Amino acid sequence: MTDHRIKEHPILPIPGYEEITFYWKNQPLKAHKGETIAAALFANGIQVFGYHHKDGSPLGIFCANGQCSQCMVVANGKPMKSCMELVTENMLIFPNDGHPVLPEVSTVPGMKSIPEINVPVLIIGGGPSGLSAAIELGKLGVECILLDDKHRLGGKLVLQTHRFFGSTNAVYAGTRGIDIATKLEHEVRALESINIWTQSTCLAVYSDKKVGVLKNGSEYVLITPQIILVATGAREKFLAFKGNTLPGVYGAGAFQTLVNRDLIKPAERLFIVGGGNVGLIAGYHALQAGIGVVGLVEALPECGGYKVHKDKLVRMGVPIYTSHTILSANGTDKVESVTIAKVNENFKPIPGSELSFECDSVLIAVGLDPVNEFYQKALEFGVPAFVAGDAEEIAEASAAIFSGKIKGYEIAQAMGLPVGEIPASWYQTGEILKSKPGSLKEEELPEIQAGVIPVLHCNQEIPCDPCSALCPQGLIVVDEKDIRSTPSFVGNNYCCKACEKCVAGCPGLAITLVDYRANPDKPIVSIPYEFSRETLNLADRVTILDTEGHELGEAEVLHIHAVKANDRTLVVQVEASREIAPRIAGIKIQTGNITHPMYQYVDHMTDDTIICRCEHVTAGEIRELIRKGYHDVNEIKTVTRAAMGACGAKTCATLIRRLFIEEGIPPNQVIDPSKRPIFIEVPLGTFAGESAEDESR
Repeated sequence: MTDHRIKEHPILPIPGYEEITFYWKNQPLKAHKGETIAAALFANGIQVFGYHHKDGSPLGIFCANGQCSQCMVVANGKPMKSCMELVTENMLIFPNDGHPVLPEVSTVPGMKSIPEINVPVLIIGGGPSGLSAAIELGKLGVECILLDDKHRLGGKLVLQTHRFFGSTNAVYAGTRGIDIATKLEHEVRALESINIWTQSTCLAVYSDKKVGVLKNGSEYVLITPQIILVATGAREKFLAFKGNTLPGVYGAGAFQTLVNRDLIKPAERLFIVGGGNVGLIAGYHALQAGIGVVGLVEALPECGGYKVHKDKLVRMGVPIYTSHTILSANGTDKVESVTIAKVNENFKPIPGSELSFECDSVLIAVGLDPVNEFYQKALEFGVPAFVAGDAEEIAEASAAIFSGKIKGYEIAQAMGLPVGEIPASWYQTGEILKSKPGSLKEEELPEIQAGVIPVLHCNQEIPCDPCSALCPQGLIVVDEKDIRSTPSFVGNNYCCKACEKCVAGCPGLAITLVDYRANPDKPIVSIPYEFSRETLNLADRVTILDTEGHELGEAEVLHIHAVKANDRTLVVQVEASREIAPRIAGIKIQTGNITHPMYQYVDHMTDDTIICRCEHVTAGEIRELIRKGYHDVNEIKTVTRAAMGACGAKTCATLIRRLFIEEGIPPNQVIDPSKRPIFIEVPLGTFAGESAEDESR
């Protein structure tokens, strides 16, 4: 088998591992102790985990978050979600072909009573908002149980290698997400009143005000909290297109999990669908992991994410196709190519505009939906409840951190603790951090061409101020009252000391430094660089680009170095002419070969598009029922089994609603499917209190 592990990364350390043996279809393979089954299979080049019971089509990983069951395998005789279960020594793993066969039971298993626990505060979710709230409550000595379904705390922070935007004073702006996760985890683990349950999933909030929890992935526990904080984050939206269930089609979170958490290289040539921050950042992470990014499509006329994220990609040689959509992912057992097309003002594909690109993976990043079911049920059943982070409103992680802090204080107030009034300025800061990208300004290049001048390639209003804190001379200024304002250089050509801290520390890699002192006609330009030092050598000729990704020519690499006390960002110095030096914003990373379209596009079909991933129900099947007068999705479920699969309609419900709209049915005439009372699948024996000894047989 080919080894698909990442051996070198510019940001992430490559730790040592204990190697173990497991068996795939009776063939011995190597894994790293402590990694998931899915990661171990991917590391060995295995991406098809089984075949669907309905149509025999191949299945692979999609969410890597335990939400769906696309990655189901049979391990040691039991069906398991490979993205959530750890591989163990000598584990016997087989594909899940069709319906898994349950192990035979010859005796009645032993049962035990279900443990019941009372706790003042139950926090569901150990991501940025849940951790932040737990820290505030822990400082006050409030007893809490903090639940998270992963093996470590931090939520999506553990997948983010880039520096965060936001406020330096209010949150951790300028710090990498992976490091913020570590800081928050260390802080919360130091608090005696916080009881942390990892690998533990909230299953349901019940009418008797109890909360069902699958503790440690095996024991069913009932918790009666005085107050619930729902900090469960968001789930990725699904997208309907031909081939959307092929192995190699991932949600962005799954891709980042494999790359940045598991250090697995799941692709060689990646195509991205969605130009929000998630898709743009995932593209950058792919490049850092040595994965080629073939292109990115966005249906809107402009990307919805921060412009500095988009600029990073185009400067590195990634083409972005706005006003385009994906038509199909093409292949037999896995993705082999992707077909896209331009869309009109009604977002309909324009015939004749189709292009196909060779790729082995398609990353879906078309938005997020709040995971707020537990909050809604708590309110319905009269349980005092709060909601924080993306479960309340989709925003950046910095906003989630601050949201959790505020909710922690609000919970303390609700408990009657003497914490005083929450300052109005906190709520104002929270709203600023949740802001969407603001207006764009024309890029203004500095008029001064002498001495040392920082060039700020940041011309969009976003909540971000680390650059103002980085400059030891105080020469870069962001409005303290509203950090969404664009930064300004307030010095002259003699003030800047060329320390390069702003170059290396800007979260958007949007600052360069032009030094005219040695030769005013051929100044030296300092450029941020977050790739392996081995990819560049002194005297190399590199292609230099402006903010928008336009090539400015070639330049010789003079120096590559790290800035003192900086965190893993290198600075590359090149020499350029006086005319283009201020316009230089980056260095091209990948060549054009990988981004060229195929000579002929691959055709696609529409009614064959899968809407329900779990049960493989197509758009054509559902459209036929809608045209017959079916307006209740529960009726459609009984005929087609759509929305009845393992994910509990988490991925297909919004797509079914879209089909009704396309068929001209107003939303107020559509009855949504009933929501599952249990969040994920759990063996019945677990609910019955089956003992661990009997369960292992």
